[in-house]
This record gives sequence, structure tokens and C-alpha cells, in this order.
Amino acid sequence: MSTTSYRRLRSQAHPLSRLFKKLGKFSRILTSAIALLVFLAIWQVLSLNPLATLPGPIQVLQETWPLIIDPFFDNGGTDKGLFWQILASLQRVAIGFSFSAVVGILLGMLIGSSRVIYDALDPIFQVLRTVPPLAWLPISLAAFQSSEPSAIFVIFITAIWPVIINTAVGVQQLPQDYKNVAQVLQLSKWKYFTDILFPATVPYVFTGLRIGIGLSWLAIVAAEMLIGGVGIGFFIWDAWNSSLISEIILALIYVGVVGLLLDKLVAWIGTLMLKGAKTS
Repeated sequence: MSTTSYRRLRSQAHPLSRLFKKLGKFSRILTSAIALLVFLAIWQVLSLNPLATLPGPIQVLQETWPLIIDPFFDNGGTDKGLFWQILASLQRVAIGFSFSAVVGILLGMLIGSSRVIYDALDPIFQVLRTVPPLAWLPISLAAFQSSEPSAIFVIFITAIWPVIINTAVGVQQLPQDYKNVAQVLQLSKWKYFTDILFPATVPYVFTGLRIGIGLSWLAIVAAEMLIGGVGIGFFIWDAWNSSLISEIILALIYVGVVGLLLDKLVAWIGTLMLKGAKTS
């Protein structure tokens, strides 16, 4: 086949390949939509049972419609719309997770660079990472004597372990050839970090960050149930105390959606960082 014929075939196949990709995405969306509708239908049927204790999706929608259509109301105190409740929680997560990301990456780089330090500290990290988030809350309240910094500390201490461990593992997986090249070129420590060490460990770092952001969101929802104030966790607890089950279900849906978006955001940033590392 001549070069001209090959190019002509490629130009004809290109629109078809794009069409197949679009159809593939549409089919995935359609499949997910059908699965969701089936789930809602089963839920609604089960809720019609006289012995059912949970409301069905139609009842949830009817009882929470004012919250859905007006998430921005603010009547003072803790009587705020879901937008403000989630925003308050996200602000705490942003602070705590940012601290855990910075400290975790730096410590992970340091620990991973030394096999002796890694072997000494890894058992401690493995023990501490299994401590449930709420178990840290009494310690943080005793230390800070205030609910706001205590909640942020719970996020920090919960999210930092996967960041440290994954970063340290990434540093240890750095090929010896990379280290030899750095020695031959006599790179400074900063150039070695920016040009070799960090680009090679980006996938490991962002794996830890994705795990950490998920744990952060779980931790703040649980912590807010105990510390009170404005936040989606306290909103859920307050709805339970008021026997507003439909509001709890709505809040859980919002929590799940926000958690998914946070995970996708960190993954997207990781993809950009990885592309930048490859091109640099």
C-alpha cells in the first residue's frame, strides 16, 4: 500500500474512531443511568412495605425539596442551607489536608531516602495509620482546648499516613541509574529533587494524596458530629436528633457526591503533574 493510500485510509478512519469513542461514552452514561433508575425503583418498592422504617426516594424528594431548591439560605447560627454546611466542612478539609500533603510529602521524601530511617519508622507508621479518626479527637481536644483546631488536627493526622508511606515507597523505587546520572552531572540537591526525584515519585505521591483526601472527608464528617457547629457532619447529627431521616439521606447523597468530586480533582491534578514531569 502506498503512503498516499495509507494516509487517505487514516483520514477516513479518524472520524469513525471519534464517533465510536462518543458512542462508548454515551453507552457508559446510559448504563449508569439505567442502573441508578433500577436502584431507585427497588428502593421505592421496598419502602412501600408497611414494615419499612426508611422513606422511599419519592418521600425523600418531597420532604427535602425546600433544602434542594434553596441551599443558600442563612438564618443565623447553625440554621443554614446545605451549601454553607458543605462549604464549612470543605474549608476544614482544605486546611487539614493541605498541611498533611506538605508535611507528608516532605517526610516521605526524607524517610524514603534512608533505608535505616524507613526500617525504623515504618512499624510506627503502620500502627498509627490504623487508629480510627475519631480516636484522635479526645487527644486533639485536650491539646487545643477548642473544637475548630481539633477538627483540623483530626483531618491532618488521618490523612498524613498514606501520603508519607506512598511517597517513601516511591522514593525507594527510584532506579539506581537515575541516582548515578545525578552523581555524574553533579546536580545540586534542589536540581536533583526537581528534575529527578519528584518527577519519578509523582504517581506514588498522588496515590497517597487520593487516599488521604478520601480519609479527610470521612474524618471531618465523623468529627463534626461530635464537635458541633456548622458543617455537614453536624447537620446529619442534628437531623437524626430531630428524626428527619429524609434530610439525613439527602445529606448522605451530597457527602458521596462531594467525596467523589474531591477524588477526581486530586486525580486530575496528579495527571497534570505527571504530564508536566514527563515533558520537563
